[in-house]
Amino acid sequence: MEKRRISDKLTRIVVKVGTRVLTCGDYRIDKSWIKELVAQIALLLERNIEVILVTSGAIGAGMGMLKAKTRPKLLPQQQACAAIGQSQLMKIYDTLFREHGLLTAQILLTAEDLGNRKRYLNAKNTLLTLLGYKNVVPIINENDTVSVDEIKFGDNDRLSAQVATLTHADLLIILSNVDGLYDTRPSKSQHKLLKKCVISRVDKIDCEIEKVATKSLDSIGTGGMATKVQAAKMCGTSGIACIVGNGREKNILLKIVEGQDVGTLFVPKSEKLEAKKRWIGFSTKLKGEVFVDEGAKQALTVSKKSLLAKGIVKIRGNFAVGDTVSIMDINGKEFARGLANYSSTELSKIKGQKSDQIAEILGYKYYDEAIHRDHLVIL
Repeated sequence: MEKRRISDKLTRIVVKVGTRVLTCGDYRIDKSWIKELVAQIALLLERNIEVILVTSGAIGAGMGMLKAKTRPKLLPQQQACAAIGQSQLMKIYDTLFREHGLLTAQILLTAEDLGNRKRYLNAKNTLLTLLGYKNVVPIINENDTVSVDEIKFGDNDRLSAQVATLTHADLLIILSNVDGLYDTRPSKSQHKLLKKCVISRVDKIDCEIEKVATKSLDSIGTGGMATKVQAAKMCGTSGIACIVGNGREKNILLKIVEGQDVGTLFVPKSEKLEAKKRWIGFSTKLKGEVFVDEGAKQALTVSKKSLLAKGIVKIRGNFAVGDTVSIMDINGKEFARGLANYSSTELSKIKGQKSDQIAEILGYKYYDEAIHRDHLVIL
C-alpha cells in the first residue's frame, strides 16, 4: 500500500487531544489512555520529531473530581472546575512522561496573550527554547481559570492551530472521538460503516466542506468538526498540514507519522505566509470591519495592492491606529484582515476619497494607504 505523503520530513508536530478522548464516561481522566499517548510521543521524540501537546480536559477533570454530572454553564463554575482539574491533569502527564525519562513544561495561554505582538513573540521564544532541550514536552492548555468570554479561544482546536503557526510546525494532529471528516453519517445501528464514510483527503476547504463539518452537540467538549475544519484552514494558509483522527485508535500517532491512511488529511497551500502575517491573520483580536467595493477587492486579491481610502464604502466598529480589522466585500463576506493605518473615526471621514485629499480632509496625513499590503492578509 502506498504511503500517504504529508511532508518531505516531519521535524515538529503539534498534537491536540480533546476532552472526549481524555476522559471516561464519568468525566474522570482516563489514565490508561494517556499512558498510551505518552508512550507514542516518547517514540516520536526518539525519532527526532519534536512534539508540542495541546491538551483539553482541565474542566472535565475538575468535573470528575467534583462528581458533577453535567458541564457547568456559568463561567465562574467552569473556571473553578478548571482550577481543580488542571493540577490533576498535569500531575498525571508529569508522572507518565517521567517514566520515559522526559520532563513536561506547562504553558497556559489566553487569546489575549497571542493577540499582543510582544507576548506572542515571548510565547514563541519560550516554546522554541523548551523544544531545544530535546527531553522536554511542552504541554499547552487555555488558561480557563482566568479567561473570560471576550478573550477565550473558544476551543482548543483553534488554540492548537495558533500554536502550530506560532512554532512553524510541519503538521497539526487533532485527536478526537471520531474517525475524521465524514461525507455522510450512518445511523448508530450502522456504526461499523463509519470508517468507510471518512473523507481521506481534502485538498481545498470550500463551502461544501464547511457544510459537511456539522457542529458538535457534545455537552462535555466545546468544539465540533466545524472548529476542526477551521483549525485546518488556518494551518493550511500557513503551509501546515492537518490531520483529524480518532484518538482512541491504537497507535494513532505512529500510524499518522508513518504515512498510513488514517483520519482526514487537510492538504496545506504551497505558499506559506510570512511570520508576521500569520500573527495578523490568526492571532490578533478583530476590533472592527472595513467594507470595500468590488474594485478594491480585486486590487487586494488579484493585483496584490494596498487598500486605499477610495475603495472603502463603510466602517463598522471602534478601532484605533494599529488595530486589526476585518476587510469585507460589499456582500458582507470577510476576505482579508489587516492593521489599520487610520482610526475608525478618521476612516469614516476619508472613505471614498483619493489619497491626495486625506491631508485636506483631516488636516494631516499619516500614510497614502488605509492598510498597507505588508500588513494585510488575504484569507
